[in-house]
Amino acid sequence: MVKTLVLLILLFDGTLIKKEINFPLKVSVEGCFNYAKMYREATSKYQGPGLNQGWYLNDKTGTYQGFICE
Repeated sequence: MVKTLVLLILLFDGTLIKKEINFPLKVSVEGCFNYAKMYREATSKYQGPGLNQGWYLNDKTGTYQGFICE
């Protein structure tokens, strides 16, 4: 069971941000993955294919790199 979702955001200035989201109740790993996918799709847009492909944040400050379920 998972208690925390850690989002990995890379800003264009090179700063790596680890944003933690704590779940009020423990969730399954699948639930954590689904929440991470919904968060990514709500806060960023995919650009690609090509050398600059990736998930770019809607506020144009950086890129969504991934997540960790703990």
